[in-house]
This record gives sequence, structure tokens and C-alpha cells, in this order.
Amino acid sequence: MTIIPDWLAGDVSRETLEDLERFHDLFLKWNAKINLVSRSSAPELWNRHIWDSAQVWMLAPKVAHWADFGSGGGFPAIICATFAKHADCETRFTLVESDQRKSTFLRTAARELELNVTVVAKRIEALEPLNADIISARALSQLSDLFGFVAQHLSHNGQTLFPKGEMWQSELDDARKTWTFDCEAHASHTDSQAAVLQIKELKRV
Repeated sequence: MTIIPDWLAGDVSRETLEDLERFHDLFLKWNAKINLVSRSSAPELWNRHIWDSAQVWMLAPKVAHWADFGSGGGFPAIICATFAKHADCETRFTLVESDQRKSTFLRTAARELELNVTVVAKRIEALEPLNADIISARALSQLSDLFGFVAQHLSHNGQTLFPKGEMWQSELDDARKTWTFDCEAHASHTDSQAAVLQIKELKRV
């Protein structure tokens, strides 16, 4: 039986949990073949990856278009799209993943879970502007580099949601040398040293 963490209790419907469990099982099958995440972290899939991604959804406003860069194994985008599906939310998700095998997995997951997801198997640099209301990215690159990727793809009032590890403050400090932005750092529910960075008003210095 899957245990929902206390901080998320009441926000996960039975239907959402059933889809998350389906994704969990599908992920483990594919991970054995193409190593979506390290084998060592696979046994901690719920807390380290699924619930960690769910907290990104909990911080997001309802928007029309959500883009995720370096989507990999679907964290946080597939998890957020699953929550959106059961919240009767019409958000469409664009997942950008240049690795063809991972892109195939993402398409399979989106199809089996009937998610409002489009997978783009290109490098971020090759994309036409996406005009996304939210851009997320998890374990892709340093914050200053991420900003270079996302700036041309955010809508006028767009924002980012970036889960970051224990070095998040130093990444912020470094990014402020070349970018101006408003940032709200939300303490992570799954890692006491981590945070989810909600960033708005992004501009290059």
C-alpha cells in the first residue's frame, strides 16, 4: 500500500494515486532497461522522485502552458501532468528531452496515463520560443545556465519552478551576477537542505 506523506494528505485523490502507482510500475520496468535514474535511487522512487515532484505541482498556479526542460524520467513534469488531469485542469505540458530513448519512455507514459503532454525530442537551443507560463527543470544545470535556456521561452508574466539541492543559495547568489529576478524559495518537504525556487520577473543584467 502506497503511503501518502502527511504534508500532501488531502491533496491526492484516489484516482490520482492510482495513476501515480501505474506510473511507478511503468517507470521501474523501463528503468531496468535504459537507466532513467540511478539504480541506487530506484528503491526510493516515491519519496525521492514522485513526492518530490508533487510538491512542485502544489506550488503552481493554474496556467495554460507548462514547459519542462530535460524531462528525463518524467520528474517533475509527468507527475504534475497527472495531478493536472485529476484536477480538471486544462494545462498542456511540453516536455523537452533530447535523449531519444527517454523521449520514447515519456511518450509511452503520457499515452498510458492519458495526459495532456507533448514530448519534443530536441535540444533546448533548437526550440522555437514556447511562450510558456511555467517552466520547470530538475537536475538539469546550474541556475545561471538554466536562466539562459528559459529566458526566451517564458511568457511575459511567466515564472519558473526549479527544485534545487543543498547548494541552492550559492546558485542564487551566482545567478544574480548576470540576472535580475524575484525569487521565493520554498523549503522542500522531501529534503531538509533543498528548496523549490519560484522565480518571476527574470531579466538579464
